[in-house]
Amino acid sequence: MRKILYALGFAGLFVSLNVAANSPTDINFAAKKKTTFGTEYVVYNVRCSDGTTRQISSWNNRKEWCVGTSNNDCSNSQLKAAQLACDGK
Repeated sequence: MRKILYALGFAGLFVSLNVAANSPTDINFAAKKKTTFGTEYVVYNVRCSDGTTRQISSWNNRKEWCVGTSNNDCSNSQLKAAQLACDGK
């Protein structure tokens, strides 16, 4: 019986930690831009669950998604980039 209670307590802690994570709630187009070398990219505003707004950008015809407006911290998924932006990483 004690093992079951410990397992339920651990599961509850895990779920509450997952819910408390800052996650993207909305992604909207912001602007289409060009670098000084003429490379086009698109900027999107990401609203996070903690109320902050961050930016991500898409490069190479939406094949690469990056945190902020530089192509350094990137992913091949818009949602992954938005999550990284909300996490502040």
